[in-house]
Amino acid sequence: QVQPVESGGGLVQPGGSLRLSCAASGRTLNTYAVVWFRQAPGKERELVAGIPWGGIILYADFVKGRFTISRDNTKNTVYLQMNSLKPEDTAVYYCAAKAGEIRSNPLEYDYWGQGTRVTVSS
Repeated sequence: QVQPVESGGGLVQPGGSLRLSCAASGRTLNTYAVVWFRQAPGKERELVAGIPWGGIILYADFVKGRFTISRDNTKNTVYLQMNSLKPEDTAVYYCAAKAGEIRSNPLEYDYWGQGTRVTVSS
């Protein structure tokens, strides 16, 4: 019912910024919890940030103070503003959505984008 599509990844220098977008077709995202996961080569997929339809947004400790997640419901889009990027932020970033509350387990999510690659080069 929801098809997320990520964009905005690319190559940046350490300390640089990127804004990732998660645009959805189908049903609107405003009733879903929407999250960003990332997966680096050889590592497990990890939750980066999440924004519910209502309630408190969630950030992983390793991005607090650097990343900001937001919604624009008129565009059916969720953004992840990434500042002060570090080489360890290099990963494929995925947008995922589910009804109900935010969960840290990727298996809980029903809808996934194909990912957008972020490379922080140093």
